Amino acid sequence: MIQLPYLQPFDDINKRVSRLAANIPLNKHNLAPLSFIDVPEESYIKGMLGIYELNRIELFKDVFLWAYERSALRYAAIRQSLGEPDPFRMKYREEIRGIVSQIVSNAMGKEEASLAIKSEVKKLQEPDRSRLAEVVETELLGLHEGNFARYRIRPSEFSAWKMKWDS
Repeated sequence: MIQLPYLQPFDDINKRVSRLAANIPLNKHNLAPLSFIDVPEESYIKGMLGIYELNRIELFKDVFLWAYERSALRYAAIRQSLGEPDPFRMKYREEIRGIVSQIVSNAMGKEEASLAIKSEVKKLQEPDRSRLAEVVETELLGLHEGNFARYRIRPSEFSAWKMKWDS
């Protein structure tokens, strides 16, 4: 956070890159990421000026610790509200993405999609088939302009599928 902006390796974005880079060791150790969202601009600027003009890090260290404490609390609250990831969805995420992508890319209607889902889930072991079919159907029902990209679907494919799906 301190050395990168001080060295000025880029024409611009040095402080932004340093803030992102500060998260690398935190992520490596599975710690909450650092965000300076709530930091008063004046405190941040004074901390940086202390580094640049006086070669002293104490004020910025205080700003950093204060910001990290707030970030960790916010991150914990968000994690708690999201809950734990679904192990089933994690196990079959590629299959889910593949089936949804196939249905949308081929602009399948509801009946055709139902047949495609049944055909694809037959490749799995018996206890997981019905659950995977249910998950794929739920994903298709929840698909909209704001989330179709996660399935590697082009906007034109989504539009064509949506028109057929809704008809």
